[in-house]
Amino acid sequence: MTATAHITCPLCEATCGLEVTLDGGEVTRVRGDAEDVFSKGFLCPKGGSLGALHHDPDRLRTPLVRRDGKLEPATWDEAFEEIDRRLSPIIEQHGRDAVGVYLGNPSAHNLSAQLYNRVLLKSIGTRNVFSASSVDQMPKHLSAGHMFGGALSIPVPDLDRTMHLLVLGANPLASNGSLMTAPDARGRLRAIRERGGKIVVVDPRRSRTAEHADEHHFIRPGTDAFLLFAIVHVLFAEGLTEPVDHLDGLEEVERLAEPFTPEAAAEATSIPAEEIRRMARELAAAPKAAVYGRIGTTTAAFGTLASWLVDVINAITGNLDREGGAMFPLAAAGQANSGPAKPRRFAHARWTSRVRGLPEALGELPTATLADEIETPGEGQIRALFTLAGNPCVSTPNATRLAKAIGQLDLFVALDVYVNETTSRADVVLPGPTPLERPHYDLALYQLAVRNVANWTPAILDGDVPQEWQTMLRLAAVAAGQGPHADVAAFDDLVAAEVARGAGLDPAVAGERTGPERLMDLLLRAGPYELTLANLEAAPHGIDLGPLKPRLPEVLRTPSGRVELAPEAIVADVPRLREALGKAAPNGNGGFVLIGRRQLRSNNSWMHNLTPLVKGKDRCTAWLNPADAERLNVADGASVSVRSRTGAVEIPVEVTPDIMPGVVSIPHGWGHDVDGARLTVAAAHPGVNSNILADEMLVDPLSGNAVFNGIPVEVASAG
Repeated sequence: MTATAHITCPLCEATCGLEVTLDGGEVTRVRGDAEDVFSKGFLCPKGGSLGALHHDPDRLRTPLVRRDGKLEPATWDEAFEEIDRRLSPIIEQHGRDAVGVYLGNPSAHNLSAQLYNRVLLKSIGTRNVFSASSVDQMPKHLSAGHMFGGALSIPVPDLDRTMHLLVLGANPLASNGSLMTAPDARGRLRAIRERGGKIVVVDPRRSRTAEHADEHHFIRPGTDAFLLFAIVHVLFAEGLTEPVDHLDGLEEVERLAEPFTPEAAAEATSIPAEEIRRMARELAAAPKAAVYGRIGTTTAAFGTLASWLVDVINAITGNLDREGGAMFPLAAAGQANSGPAKPRRFAHARWTSRVRGLPEALGELPTATLADEIETPGEGQIRALFTLAGNPCVSTPNATRLAKAIGQLDLFVALDVYVNETTSRADVVLPGPTPLERPHYDLALYQLAVRNVANWTPAILDGDVPQEWQTMLRLAAVAAGQGPHADVAAFDDLVAAEVARGAGLDPAVAGERTGPERLMDLLLRAGPYELTLANLEAAPHGIDLGPLKPRLPEVLRTPSGRVELAPEAIVADVPRLREALGKAAPNGNGGFVLIGRRQLRSNNSWMHNLTPLVKGKDRCTAWLNPADAERLNVADGASVSVRSRTGAVEIPVEVTPDIMPGVVSIPHGWGHDVDGARLTVAAAHPGVNSNILADEMLVDPLSGNAVFNGIPVEVASAG
């Protein structure tokens, strides 16, 4: 029997509405939902692959337990009994910090994980928590926390009304926005130009976004902070500032900007000084403008400074919290800055990692030091590891070292739907349902959306795998010493009672609901729009809550109740940037540096196991500029060796003028040739793991975020 269901795509940050056609339990068609209030029918290849994901024969449907060195199918009771048998002695003998947890990127796209991760972490009680945030966007959380008082108080460009958009290190035509939830980014950017606006892209490669912009500037990887500070310098020097209200620290920022002249920045960035001045003047002259920086700015040695300077410029040009500028979304549920203000000093570095002394941020330690914490003996050494929807042996720096370190653990438990390059090393693997078998709401991503919307997705198919929230509560019970057969329903009642108490509600208002449905109903009732889950269930295409609106000063949670333009922790890092002015590019043969490359058909490594997303020509290639290829005597299609301090790979070359001279670009997430992984399609398209080349010793010291943008490498013909 044929049926149609409307859902929100959970595969990236765009939150597109999908129309799924089902014939019994088989997905026969996926297309964009033309009536979705946010995406209005837009569909990218990832969403179109949802049927292939649901039916992928490599997906796990039963737990696996390692017996005699091999992962074998087991019952759920057997799996939890094995975890309890091995975890309890580790905690008893070595303490709770002997357990490490890694939260993968898909956790941000999974409602169970968003709502129940903290329950599991609290039950484990360890300080050794790591996540994909510190190999991605942690600098932005830190800058927002110090400036505005909340790690998710991140201003996003008001794409639908801006007239001038300056984009640094981002490719929204491939990502559909990142820390900027924006389905159909191409259409939204096209509309800027159609209404007479301008788009300027700064990137070491000419990306899909740059191709559709009014102008593109090559920039030496990792130097965005120099450019941004030079723009600040020009704005002050030429009297072009128009600061928004509620600012503290304006004079301090002007003082800090003095050494960063356009001439000094030109030497660092390779962007001519007069171009920098023109960029600053045009930005200031635009009636509505926004600066937007993404992963190219955060995964750099000065990631926190660059993230901060993006919003400094938005603030001093009058574009912070202004229609068409950079604005604060108001989500329907779960947003810490939408209730009564509770001012507090944003804190990070409350503790440091045991081995390298890297700072804590948002209760996490930098993933770049995870291998250190496993390998190094002593009190607090990680002896057991839990990974939740992550593949750190592919996605973290010096992946080869981490893979070896994981091999020496006393216990490794993974929650994942695949036996991938990381989970293939686990002692126990616990699967979860497919996206069509679980409810969904984008709790975090709607807090970063370019328009205020809310959309609920019910589970549209029954499955035989427990929901992740049930699995996480059962794991939490084991970690809390309650054994492998705890009453999950009673545990969930306690969680709901705590959520209700925090919202000032009686949990009974949610009726007979349980799990994420009950928690979401409570969070919606406590939210700024007085919605209920029943309201969203009655609106399968979502509810449009309107365009972004000015929210200063009520959005602020700083002790002063004002925007802290010059936070002490960030200002203290400026001398490090000043000392780097005028220094030569990293050494290598000709000064090569490595950057990544975002692709429309890829968001996480497991997507390479879906035929619709890997078909066509080989996409795991190294981009080289023609001048570099000629110097190295390398032809298009030939192979090169790329070597760093941590390892080497051989990879086919694409010779293209779309990459800056002296830069080599390799996409992230490949390297599917690992023994033990059970990824049939990915193994036929293995590519190379660029993170073999990423150096775990290179971090932004303020946030501990790993550096992937500007890694010194040597490049040579493989022949």
